[in-house]
Amino acid sequence: MREEFRDFVMKGNLLQLAVAFIVGAAFGTVVKSFIDDIIMPIIGKLIGNVDFASLYINLSGQTFESAAAAREAGAAAIYYGAFINTVITFLIVALVMFLLVRAAMRMQKPAEEGPPTTKECPRCRTTIPIEAARCPHCTSEIGPP
Repeated sequence: MREEFRDFVMKGNLLQLAVAFIVGAAFGTVVKSFIDDIIMPIIGKLIGNVDFASLYINLSGQTFESAAAAREAGAAAIYYGAFINTVITFLIVALVMFLLVRAAMRMQKPAEEGPPTTKECPRCRTTIPIEAARCPHCTSEIGPP
């Protein structure tokens, strides 16, 4: 049982998955910093000096200096600015992952096609096996392949 477990853990796919998970977590941290520290300030400046992280709706009835102060106090609030940041982060990560997968798919060799296994019936245009001598749909006789 121990050897089977070792073989399972040492399989290439499992190790690749573990490495991909760790790299993905690090990539997420980099993207979050990129969004929070570079993209959102630029968008905020273009919109009119808005800091999205400080946007919130206070539901507690108390007054707070900022969203961070409300969070520290544990106040009931809707932090929609943080949600906007998270949505933008998700969209950028999804776009980057799409571009990476697309590039990887283009690098892969196309599957080699073997000899054809089907043909088209000349009468009913149905796809039939290449060895068929008679069409199973219209029952017309078909010559050799």
